[in-house]
Amino acid sequence: MMEETRGKLIQSARRAFAEKGYAAASMDELTADAGLTRGALYHNFGDKRGLLQAVVNQIDGEMAARAHAMASRAENDWEGLLAESIAYIEMALEPEVQRIVLLDGPAFLGDPSQWPSQNSCLQTTLRKVNGLIERGLIKPVDAEAAARLLNGAALNAALWVAASDHPQDVLAKAIEAFRFMAGGLLADTVSKDS
Repeated sequence: MMEETRGKLIQSARRAFAEKGYAAASMDELTADAGLTRGALYHNFGDKRGLLQAVVNQIDGEMAARAHAMASRAENDWEGLLAESIAYIEMALEPEVQRIVLLDGPAFLGDPSQWPSQNSCLQTTLRKVNGLIERGLIKPVDAEAAARLLNGAALNAALWVAASDHPQDVLAKAIEAFRFMAGGLLADTVSKDS
């Protein structure tokens, strides 16, 4: 019953935050939309901010799964690592992701690099970077530093796209620069097609 209540509140909040934005979304309206009371919201999430965190976590988890799926279709591990990051940047064009995760999330929840969902992404990237270093495909740099910089670059590129007045133009620039920057990690003996 509790999971069902949480699920209803998250879905209702997701719709409200996507349509109106976090600040303009009324707790009374979103709880009524879910067929619940404010008390249910407070009991399950503490407050509206806690509900936003749950919505961001859900969307971020979906984004990570989609990015991982893109990586799994790549022809090699290096391209998979790039595909995962680029997929994340591209999702900044999606209205729900843009408004909830990339605009309202940082405004009301603080630095995205400190969110639990971002830590999960960092750990995934770290495992991949370690594997590429062990196989000699990327330079023997500090794996954590490389993973943090790759994730940070992808996150900041997505934030840039989301906040831009011309997101399609910014997306193309961001992806091109990301590819060049990440390519600097490749071992000197490895071609970008490896």
